[in-house]
Amino acid sequence: LPARPGSVLSVNGKTENYILDTEPGLQESLKCAVENHTRDEELLWYREDGRVDLKSGNKINSSSVCVSGIREDDNGITFTCKLQRNQSVSISVVLNVTFPPLLSGNDFQTAKEGSDVKLVCNVKSNPQAQMMWYRNGGILNLENHHRIQQTSEYLQLSITKVKKSDNGTYSCIANSLIETKTKDFHLIVKDKASTVPIEPIIAACVVVFLTLVFGLIARRKKIMKV
Repeated sequence: LPARPGSVLSVNGKTENYILDTEPGLQESLKCAVENHTRDEELLWYREDGRVDLKSGNKINSSSVCVSGIREDDNGITFTCKLQRNQSVSISVVLNVTFPPLLSGNDFQTAKEGSDVKLVCNVKSNPQAQMMWYRNGGILNLENHHRIQQTSEYLQLSITKVKKSDNGTYSCIANSLIETKTKDFHLIVKDKASTVPIEPIIAACVVVFLTLVFGLIARRKKIMKV
């Protein structure tokens, strides 16, 4: 049987899909109820596309799910309540988990002069943060061999043919409406190593070794003749 036209669902008293603002570490309770029902109705809950297991006493006419230990990764997750016998009757709640910028990356990098370097500052933030690079406490003055690339997930500084003057501490600054966070990246540029040809050294060692061996053999023969 189709659901009666008057049967609608509500979550926490709201009859339209909505966004629930929350924060990491909090616990949220979502209560779905059938409005205007003339008979007992069974309810289903979904987290994204996965069905939520409900206890037998938590299914008929009203049903609650508890979202505990909310994390940053739960941002954008959708919870949907559906009428079991007509699943086109549904209502959804999207979690909007707000949190300050979380920065990560490789703190220390060593590079040889003349090589290419990438400093990658990974960021997670909601709302999205404004990002910039500082160097040794001041705004980074971009030179020809510097290139900055930014997405919603990282801020990257590429340095081609790194110079000794590129030595220093690079700070990744993330500024969001909630908080400003900083992460330092230390770049150490070493002298270009003088390349020593390996093959001639090996060849010379072999010659010296063979000379010694043949010298010993010749000397032994001479002693034996005596």
